[in-house]
Amino acid sequence: MKYRWSLAPSQPLLTGQLIRELPLSPLLAQCLVNRGVANKAEVSEFLNPRLKLLADPFLIPNMEAAIERLWKARSNNERLLIYGDYDVDGISSTALLVEVLTGLGWNAQPYLPGRFDDGYGLSPVSLEKCLDQFDVDVVLAVDCGSTAVEAIDFLNEKKIDVLVLDHHQVSVPPPNPVAMVNPQLSDDYPNFQELCSVGLAFKLAHAIVKRGRQEGLQNERDLDLKQYLDLVALGTVADLVPLTGENRKLLRAGLDQLSETTRPGLVALKKIANVSQPVSVFNVGFHLGPRLNAAGRMENPAASLNLLLSNDSIEAEKNANLLDGYNRERQKIERDISTQAVNSIRERFNPEKDFVIVEGNMEWHLGVIGIVASRVMREFYRPTFILASDGDGWKGSARSIEGFDLAEAMRGCDDLLNDHGGHAMAAGVSVKPGRLDAFRERINEIASKIITADMFQPPLKLDAETDLSEMTLVRVEEMGQLEPLGQGNPEIQLLIPDLNLSSPVYRMGKDRQHAKFWVTDERGSCEVIGWNLKPEDEPKDQFDLAVAPQVNDFNGHRSVQLKLIDWRPAQD
Repeated sequence: MKYRWSLAPSQPLLTGQLIRELPLSPLLAQCLVNRGVANKAEVSEFLNPRLKLLADPFLIPNMEAAIERLWKARSNNERLLIYGDYDVDGISSTALLVEVLTGLGWNAQPYLPGRFDDGYGLSPVSLEKCLDQFDVDVVLAVDCGSTAVEAIDFLNEKKIDVLVLDHHQVSVPPPNPVAMVNPQLSDDYPNFQELCSVGLAFKLAHAIVKRGRQEGLQNERDLDLKQYLDLVALGTVADLVPLTGENRKLLRAGLDQLSETTRPGLVALKKIANVSQPVSVFNVGFHLGPRLNAAGRMENPAASLNLLLSNDSIEAEKNANLLDGYNRERQKIERDISTQAVNSIRERFNPEKDFVIVEGNMEWHLGVIGIVASRVMREFYRPTFILASDGDGWKGSARSIEGFDLAEAMRGCDDLLNDHGGHAMAAGVSVKPGRLDAFRERINEIASKIITADMFQPPLKLDAETDLSEMTLVRVEEMGQLEPLGQGNPEIQLLIPDLNLSSPVYRMGKDRQHAKFWVTDERGSCEVIGWNLKPEDEPKDQFDLAVAPQVNDFNGHRSVQLKLIDWRPAQD
């Protein structure tokens, strides 16, 4: 087995109640309960996420103060700088706010820091550069600022007011802006604290429109916020926030808007990425998002912002081609570095001692090492740090496995690091010159006290055990009501026991790397597709399958297909 299987416990009382109250199959009821959706009202809202169910934006901490300061800035024609970030969430947030605020009469100008020149977030260095370019009265920091104590003090000293619109954890002590709009500051914001920054930007826009309509302002009355939901969909998927609560409501409507968008930049980007209708979470995560991210990884994020803000189809097509070129370059560099890293690690990898992988090369490209860290982590399934030169020392990205908190572990290495930050599963780090070997030794020592042997096998969480008689087109289409799927709302994964092959395995693909076969039990039969399944890894004898049920729509014919996740010999 590739994975460590665990089957969600059945919940007959909860599922039975749902089945009595709603037209649900037992299988869908179990999957909903597994996702924390356990009563009639929650199920109705989850399966029918509507924008009108969004909470009042003024319930987000400090929204009132932010709107008051923005209103003053517009009344006095003050110069507002929207300071974003270079990833998809930061870029889409900035684009949304530029369009809304300038359209409603603010004197607003965007600025995106560069990954290589400015570093991450709101910093005095990047602000010095920014203030050399623009005369500024107010700074609206978007997707950054929650830990920027020094930078905000710097702006306060210059009598420049700062507003922060961010979803990251707030530092201790916190910075001192005029207003910090961040749902992490309160447990009372109804329904959801996991909005990404473009979701918060939409909520800020909603607050502006709501205030304007209360005051009888015609421009706010006429503004249709739904036209900005295509941008919300981009950042929500790309930033890997949970696709539940308010994110689910925004994303369901956002994908519809993205499918029908007339925004020239996104029309051009969808075309060059070969994205067809309707646009899915997969399309955003693997086709559109990487191209928007590529500019900031390889050069400067301005090209991505220009694409989203463009009103000219010819200009948009040029920018889309530019981003596609950046993405191809990024893919090549990423593949080369991944190959180098994996080969280097394999030469000296000791599974009994290397609890954490720390690999660095001064020549590697800083813009792609986060993606490389993810690839290496999946290859070895160990917490992984990939580092490159930042000019003075080592700078890198880390990805973790379930059960090992990167942020907590790095706090035990403070004396070896210039800086570090992030979350349990993903983080950034800067290692002091000459301390890389010491850091590798220390982080492994910490991990050896936390990680157990079974943690080195990735977990596979299965929703329910079922049989092939349940794998009908009606049943699998019913499961489609859980979409959009993604972080926090994973695809349905099922255990189907005691199966046999009912046909020889058919090899597919240019290099015959994929497999297709039919399986049977006493109750039915079904087609299974195994992507990148080596011949020696094909199921044999009697076996159990872990699968994700899908609808295969080919030439207008719809049928059920099971995507193979893993298999094991049938259990007695």
